[in-house]
Amino acid sequence: MRLGDKRASIEAAIGKVSDGATIMVGGFGVPGTPFNLIAELVRQGQKGLTLIKNDANEQGMGIDHLLASGQVDRLITTHLGLNANAIAMMNSGDVEVEFCAQGILAERIRCGGAGLKGFVTDIAIDTDLAHGKQVVAMDGANYLIETALRADNALVHAECADVFGNLCFTKTARNFNPLMAMAADCVVAQSNQCVAVGGIDADAVHTPGAFVDHVVPISLLHEEYAVVRR
Repeated sequence: MRLGDKRASIEAAIGKVSDGATIMVGGFGVPGTPFNLIAELVRQGQKGLTLIKNDANEQGMGIDHLLASGQVDRLITTHLGLNANAIAMMNSGDVEVEFCAQGILAERIRCGGAGLKGFVTDIAIDTDLAHGKQVVAMDGANYLIETALRADNALVHAECADVFGNLCFTKTARNFNPLMAMAADCVVAQSNQCVAVGGIDADAVHTPGAFVDHVVPISLLHEEYAVVRR
């Protein structure tokens, strides 16, 4: 069976994102953040977005451009500590922020990709993070119900992709990108290495191409990747 070629222009791939969409954005700080895709999303200007990302990047980088342009209504994240602009927007009410413990965020996304509705945990019981969440009693103790997360779109950055969408991530880019690629209806992967099917060793495939809708070959990485060379 011949596998399809999923390569697409960045304009066409990001054009699949609609106003009001929920978008998972991969990355762990800089590593694995799809800066090129984010820049195109800023250029196209879709509004009313909900973003799900481990962090808010630094001020003037990554998803901060989406925040600054007023495209984001809601952000689900683990921390904002490196982004003074995001903190100011949260405090002013310009963006709604939902905080999750980092492991809880990862597990909520994993559940979404696995077709589960959620899970129970004692993490965050009797803290502000439990506000508004359902509590159940089990085995003589209280637990929170954490609901699964899914998205309309996921934007990820792969170290290497083949034309069918098999993806290989590197180092901490593996923390969230593979989970998000399983938990969205439309997955766009950018990569500056795009090879023929078979060009990635089977043991190096972290996300099978069945989960990926569009592969965007990037000839020039966004300048914000230079931060990893500090």
